[in-house]
Amino acid sequence: MLEIKNLSKTYGNGVRALDNVSLNIPKGMYGLLGPNGAGKSTLMRTIATLQNADQGSIDFNGIDVLKEPAKLRAQLGYLPQDFGVYPRMSARAMLDHLAILKGLSDNKERKRVVEGLLEQTNLKKVAKKSVASYSGGMRQRFGIAQALIGDPQLIIVDEPTAGLDPEERNRFHNLLSEIGENVVVILSTHIVEDVADLCPRMAILNQGRIVAEGVPSDLIAQLDGKVWMKRISKEELPEHRTRYRVISTRLTQGEVLIHVEAAENPGDGFEAIAPDLEDVYFSTITANQSDAAAA
Repeated sequence: MLEIKNLSKTYGNGVRALDNVSLNIPKGMYGLLGPNGAGKSTLMRTIATLQNADQGSIDFNGIDVLKEPAKLRAQLGYLPQDFGVYPRMSARAMLDHLAILKGLSDNKERKRVVEGLLEQTNLKKVAKKSVASYSGGMRQRFGIAQALIGDPQLIIVDEPTAGLDPEERNRFHNLLSEIGENVVVILSTHIVEDVADLCPRMAILNQGRIVAEGVPSDLIAQLDGKVWMKRISKEELPEHRTRYRVISTRLTQGEVLIHVEAAENPGDGFEAIAPDLEDVYFSTITANQSDAAAA
């Protein structure tokens, strides 16, 4: 169990990246959704002991993360948003090097671990190639392989599927699902489908604050009977934004498909639709931004 209490962080330029964040994250896949600039990477880097918080606490299975970072690092696997590699090293050589850095000094044991990770991430056939030559999806699978060295109990993956094609994204999802059966895995992303597909619990972070948290299906159920859809021309959009609580828009076939939130049918050609996690996300972000503007 990862327990985060009243965590705050303000940078030197005055940006309050985290504002009194509290979360209890159990074993399994946990999704952290939020737009770019919401504070997700700041939270992930703080949990990963790469930067300090101004106030608050983080506890992982009895480890005070902010006071005992070395103890947490021994149990941590981390795939950051930007994962750099040595340009000329093969995947096998780089995993071996990283395993040494993580304390695997026995040659036979280290070889067993490296070969097992290459197999698990489906990289064995390309293990002799340099990681720098890998496709985006292959590089992300390598990133997970290095994060798994040392059997970590807490794994953090930050925006892991951004830019991946559908096939690689599905392969990566399957890999994360397998990993998330026995350890705490935090998936930080702005891609709603990733959380919908993988995570039994989730939170939405916006402007440094947790604005929603829970089981995805429960959050979706809160919008039952409240989401309405309509196709309009682009010219009609400003008027509809004035008259209705528009939570999302999508340009399709020269028209704009809009979703609005309302307790009752707005009429005017709107049709009821079953809400999904994307509606939850946009509804929550829209409400939070409205509250911030009114403050």
